Amino acid sequence: MKDHEVKALLQETLEDYQLTKKERNELRDLLDNVRGDEQRRALYRSMAFDAAREALAKADAGQRFQVLDWLEGTVKTLHPTENLPAGGKREGAKSYFSPDDNCVGKITEMFGTARASVDVCVFTITDNRIVDAMERAHRRNVQVRVISDDDKAMDAGSDIDRLERMGIPVRVDRSEHHMHHKFAIFDKSKLLTGSYNWTRSASLHNEENFLITTDRDLLKDFTRMFDKLWRDFS
Repeated sequence: MKDHEVKALLQETLEDYQLTKKERNELRDLLDNVRGDEQRRALYRSMAFDAAREALAKADAGQRFQVLDWLEGTVKTLHPTENLPAGGKREGAKSYFSPDDNCVGKITEMFGTARASVDVCVFTITDNRIVDAMERAHRRNVQVRVISDDDKAMDAGSDIDRLERMGIPVRVDRSEHHMHHKFAIFDKSKLLTGSYNWTRSASLHNEENFLITTDRDLLKDFTRMFDKLWRDFS
């Protein structure tokens, strides 16, 4: 593959601001053709940085973080032996269990560090501590969107109406069935998902769990599902 074709390949992988598994494999195939040629690998890395700089100049606030994620993934793919720990590469993930771990504290912390966007898709939301953190993020101009279940939105203590009064966009399923998901996507780069509903009972009494991961394939799948439900419930 000629240098201009490599440049075009890099730009193509950056079009949706995500480096998919298929695209990573294409880059690895490219490396097989230049195995041992460190100068050529350095050139490809320079091309990746050039493409990222061009994309950053045109990207909005949320897309900038996606461009940086793309760049990180691309550079690690171009230099695999420099980034693999002894046990092999593993996407970052951490698990939390309630009531032993401070699950509500972790969720509020993630809202506190969110920079551009948070997409929430949770069956029921009644824990005011989390809603307070959502409000603070909203006031910092973080773009927060919420999907929830229509039946649970009518329960005593539900904070769905409060979120709408804040000006946070909210959509519910409006069907006889339940919107039973419990996940949230922070800055398009971190996924929180598990059995944990955002309630006081989940925090204090129930045996619950969630995990937080930066796995790009999972992020892509959950983002696709959130966007589908957002359209369906419009």
